[in-house]
Amino acid sequence: MSELPPIFRDQRKIDAGHLKLLSIFHFVGAGLAMVGILFIVLHFAMFHFVLNDQKFWEQTKQTLPPREFFAMFKVLYVVFGLWFLISCILNVISGLFLSARKYRPFSLVVAAINCLHFPLGTVLGVFTIVVLVRDSVGELYETNQ
Repeated sequence: MSELPPIFRDQRKIDAGHLKLLSIFHFVGAGLAMVGILFIVLHFAMFHFVLNDQKFWEQTKQTLPPREFFAMFKVLYVVFGLWFLISCILNVISGLFLSARKYRPFSLVVAAINCLHFPLGTVLGVFTIVVLVRDSVGELYETNQ
C-alpha cells in the first residue's frame, strides 16, 4: 500500500480567494438592500393609493382611517428605508475594502451589522468574521499596507 504525498496548500491563495468571494457577496448584499428599498417604495405607493382613494372607501362602506394611522406607517417606511440605504452603502464600501485588502476593522463592523439581516446577511456576516479574524488574513492586510 503506497501513501499519497501530502497536498501542499498555500494559505495565502486560499485566503485571497475567500476575500474575493466575500467582496462579491458584499456587493450582492448591497444589491439585495436595493431590492429592499424598492419593495418599501412600492409598498408605500400601494398603501398611499389605497388610503387616499375616496372611491375605494365609499364602496367598502367603512370610514377612512385616521391620518395618524398613515403617519405612523410613514415613520416605519422612513426607518426601514434608511436602514436598507445605510446597509447598501456600507456593504459597497466594505466590498471595495475587501477587494483592496484595506481597513479590516471597518469590514468587521459591517459584518457585525450584516448579522442583523436574517438569514442571508447573518450568513454573510458570520463568514466574513470567520475569514477576517484569521491570522493569515491579518498578515495579508499587513503586507498590503
